[in-house]
Amino acid sequence: MVAVTVNGKIYNTNADPRTPLLWVLRDDLGLTGTKYGCGVAQCGSCTVHIDGVVNRSCRVPLNAVGRRKVTTIEGLAQGGTLTKVQQAWLDNDVPQCGYCQSGMIMAAAALLKTTPKPTDEEIDAAMTNICRCGTYQQIRAAIHDAAKG
Repeated sequence: MVAVTVNGKIYNTNADPRTPLLWVLRDDLGLTGTKYGCGVAQCGSCTVHIDGVVNRSCRVPLNAVGRRKVTTIEGLAQGGTLTKVQQAWLDNDVPQCGYCQSGMIMAAAALLKTTPKPTDEEIDAAMTNICRCGTYQQIRAAIHDAAKG
């Protein structure tokens, strides 16, 4: 058994310690908000926070997580209240197909934690996730709205 802390709760799993965190989250824990996209850490659909730092969970083996704390899209909203980033996403009609959006929101939340009032250039540099629908302008607007508070 391997213990992993996700969204403030400790889970025990029988997963092989070399299993990518993405598959433990989705298949073992039932947290399907984190998506599989490319499997090579390029697209960002699988973005989670590990101790507050953005990570592509498709390339993080379970045994690399250890005692660190994992936060998924399901763990952002507290008590049924959306975060400023999540609300800004809705207010700016960001999602098209929506597939990449949980990873985008996770990346944006991490950006705003370290850079509360990012410039366009800082947003562009931090948001390396890929959106095949091309909603980058809405994403940037949503991040600016969330930064306003």
